[in-house]
Amino acid sequence: MTELRFQLPRPDLGPWRAGNTGTEGVWHFESGRPGRRVMVTSLVHGNELCGAWAVRGLLEAGVRPLQGSLTLAFCNLEAFDRFDPAAFDASRFVDEDLNRQWSADRLADASSSERRRARELLAFVQRTDWLLDLHSMHERGKPLLLVGPHARNLALARRLRAPEHVVVDEGHRDGTRMRDFGAFGSPDAQAGDTRSLLVECGFHGDLSSRDVARDLCVRFLLEARVLDADTLLRALPGWRRPDAQSQWVLRVTGGVTARSSGFRFLGAFDDLQRVSTAGTPIGDNDGETVVTPYDDCVLVMPSVRQARAGVTVVRFARMEPLR
Repeated sequence: MTELRFQLPRPDLGPWRAGNTGTEGVWHFESGRPGRRVMVTSLVHGNELCGAWAVRGLLEAGVRPLQGSLTLAFCNLEAFDRFDPAAFDASRFVDEDLNRQWSADRLADASSSERRRARELLAFVQRTDWLLDLHSMHERGKPLLLVGPHARNLALARRLRAPEHVVVDEGHRDGTRMRDFGAFGSPDAQAGDTRSLLVECGFHGDLSSRDVARDLCVRFLLEARVLDADTLLRALPGWRRPDAQSQWVLRVTGGVTARSSGFRFLGAFDDLQRVSTAGTPIGDNDGETVVTPYDDCVLVMPSVRQARAGVTVVRFARMEPLR
């Protein structure tokens, strides 16, 4: 694996850690006027600092909804407390991935730190109409906006006009993500006004990941109409970045689940690398050779930093313009 260094410092959450809801790390603000119930989440993984910087910035700026409500959350604080830039992979979670616990059976089981924390966050997630979940990546790569399989979220990505690459996917075999939970995972005809996006802002330790997180917060809050442009841009100067010159859809068709921590790639493959020929060997999954399934196959977020049985180590996608 390539050695990666952290440039993005660990944010001091200070007084913002307590929250104002009785649940540590969760802030909720009501406007008193009808509107969407919007939530922005950060630190679902304890080593993904960019979202924490963005949420702290929203709180410091005194951002409040003009209509509807706004919830801001620092999610996995116990993992965040273990963060060490010299061993950043170790603080992704305490017992298991918080972003795989969003199903009824796992939420009913309080056997891990992450399942207990998910239960604490559950009521806030359940009452949310629009969710923006801020994440970052194991490896260096361009920002990705994950919209799930539903047309309503893809249409929202188009209106946001950033980032350049939008991933349409069904999730992961090893558990349900927050952005796919409950009504967020319902078909368009049954989902009402719900929207849910997950943004991968770049490598965990790059300063640019904070810039991407801030930019997407501004775009999302404006589109959700909880604030107007004049109010938000005045409160958050410099957060809005230029629109993407073009946007591309990456339609995920499948992926590779590691059989064990012994999975290895047969070369140095970068995020969004396009492999021209079907059947090209790219990995060894405990003796099984992994090959690309079709021509012009795009590799989405290949990484073995968290490889172990049941974890997705790469996904395969076809690229097309976002129209």
